[in-house]
Amino acid sequence: MFGLGSLFSSDMAIDLGTANTLVYVKGRGIVLSEPSVVAYHVKDGQKKVLAVGEDAKLMLGRTPGSIEAIRPMREGVIADFDVAEEMIKHFIRKVHRRSGFSKPKIIVCVPHGATPVEKRAIRQSVLSAGARRAGLIAEPIAAAIGAGMPITDPTGNMVVDIGGGTTEVAVLSLGDIVYARSVRVGGDRMDEAIISYLRRQHNLLVGESTAERIKTSIGTARMPDDGRGQTMMIRGRDLLNGVPKETEISQAQVAEALAEPVQQICEAVMTALEATPPDLAADIVDRGVMLTGGGALLGELDLALREQTGLAISVADESLNCVALGTGKALEYEKQLRHVIDYDS
Repeated sequence: MFGLGSLFSSDMAIDLGTANTLVYVKGRGIVLSEPSVVAYHVKDGQKKVLAVGEDAKLMLGRTPGSIEAIRPMREGVIADFDVAEEMIKHFIRKVHRRSGFSKPKIIVCVPHGATPVEKRAIRQSVLSAGARRAGLIAEPIAAAIGAGMPITDPTGNMVVDIGGGTTEVAVLSLGDIVYARSVRVGGDRMDEAIISYLRRQHNLLVGESTAERIKTSIGTARMPDDGRGQTMMIRGRDLLNGVPKETEISQAQVAEALAEPVQQICEAVMTALEATPPDLAADIVDRGVMLTGGGALLGELDLALREQTGLAISVADESLNCVALGTGKALEYEKQLRHVIDYDS
């Protein structure tokens, strides 16, 4: 009735991100991309999930006392075990409606800096959510594969994956990581920087969703040439008299607010270059550095990094989906990429 294809196409690759979760189904590509947010109701000590993904994100910062909306992933790893498991189950069910056939094999990407305990937590959550086998792949490898970098060649490739919770800087050669470093700075830290800047400079308190909107609308890593740039109107609470107010914010102010997280990303790249073996460093000078992840979409970040490092910096085509696409390719070409998937730690 469904043809043989659908019998075998239940295997999945999941990019469990701090901000968004993407699901790739073998043979079909990316079929789901939703925020990693869960809203639940606590009654008699029991958590009952009310909404997951898009619906739950709308509730962030707007819930009454009896409902909590949280992000179960913090800095790329699971912070709330039970809620993360419910979220993974929900996404698997949403993609895999006909669960009567078989349990899918699932490959999940994990940050390079994840500890064995954190890896076991992710594996356990995926298995409890109904996977037959759970494989893990390092995020920088998945990002480089997704960006189309020739990582199996004996040449140095540098990838900088800027996610919601972490930035992973890695140098890859012959299909594996030569050097990698994970710094706990990403999209969330940028949002926090905008919130604290507005509080300090404007006595205005804004929520996370407003900060995120500022970042995606007019966020930039460099001072605009005219010293002001674009502007946008924002609303928040005036901290001096406690009433809501509206004010204007310019790109120059956002660039000032984001200066510290951008500097931390630049420093991570510089540290990685210093630690890279000389022959691979020579390859990186030739090939440049590839930026992936949602953070790579921050305005003029590539230029800011180019000014600091003097290297050619480019942003991957589908930077937001790179990790999911790379994890999916590892699933499609499992035989060739078997050495980068870890099934049994």
